[in-house]
Amino acid sequence: MRQEVYISTEGILLRSGNTLYFMNREGKKALPVDAISDIYCYGKVTMRSGAVGLLLKKGIPVHFFNKYGFYEGSLSPRIQLNSGLVIIKQCEHSLDPSKRAWLAAEIVKGVKHNVLQTLKYYRKRGKDVDQFIKAIEAESIDGDVPTIMSAEGRIWANYYRSFGSFIRQFEMTTRDIRPPSNEMNALISFGNSLLYSTVLSEIYHTYLHPSISFLHEPSERRFSLALDVADLFKPVIVERVIFSLVNNRILERSDFDKDIGVTLNDRGRRLFLREYEEKLETTIMHPSLKRRVSYRHLIRLELYKLIKHILGDKPYESFKMWW
Repeated sequence: MRQEVYISTEGILLRSGNTLYFMNREGKKALPVDAISDIYCYGKVTMRSGAVGLLLKKGIPVHFFNKYGFYEGSLSPRIQLNSGLVIIKQCEHSLDPSKRAWLAAEIVKGVKHNVLQTLKYYRKRGKDVDQFIKAIEAESIDGDVPTIMSAEGRIWANYYRSFGSFIRQFEMTTRDIRPPSNEMNALISFGNSLLYSTVLSEIYHTYLHPSISFLHEPSERRFSLALDVADLFKPVIVERVIFSLVNNRILERSDFDKDIGVTLNDRGRRLFLREYEEKLETTIMHPSLKRRVSYRHLIRLELYKLIKHILGDKPYESFKMWW
């Protein structure tokens, strides 16, 4: 099984023969290209032309993030899987207002369910989150795409405000992004960018086109389908990683840097990435497949469901937490 490689320090990716190396102040380390699925760069990483050629040949995407943890772009190999029919049908469902609104609503229904499942978990443990649950339950998810996106925005706003009811050491009142003003916002931004790139990598393993979306508006500067699918898994993957790191005091204030905004420092990023990778590889029993699947594979299954829907094989039902 191929594994991700996370680079959180400054250095150079270079090639010698058919071997990829990462070189920094600590030395030179060989990276087994046949065992790598993706590379995530959180430090200032320079790539030599030989390394670029080898990575493209092996079909290994490289994702780049800025110091705030925001996704900046990817070195992406040419699309390995091609299906004209899937792309045509994907475009049809994105361009048809009623088809697109139906898919957008189903995605947000999944987001709403997963957010509520998380809050109800904490309510059972005596946390005062009733007002946030009621506000989210009251959101109606119908209408055109802008109306549906507005409802989703209010769902996220209430969800993030609820964090102050059960987070033990950091403050969280409102969500801010550019740049994050406190530790919790820094963690959310870092985790969301990481999940976005994970979803993007999974899209590359299907016939779907990453720029043709249903909920978020397609854009020249981002792969908006990854944003659609990532929203479903934020409460399941990103927030669970954050709550574990914070409430178990794995992360401390010393794991953040503060200048214009707040960012994870090198040690903080390493701790987050380790927890994130463990979460992706954790397996759970799937109620339909009757076998254990990893959280990462749940993302791939979601993409397969979208393909079946746009091809007319089976109506799409968004991912909803069952545990």
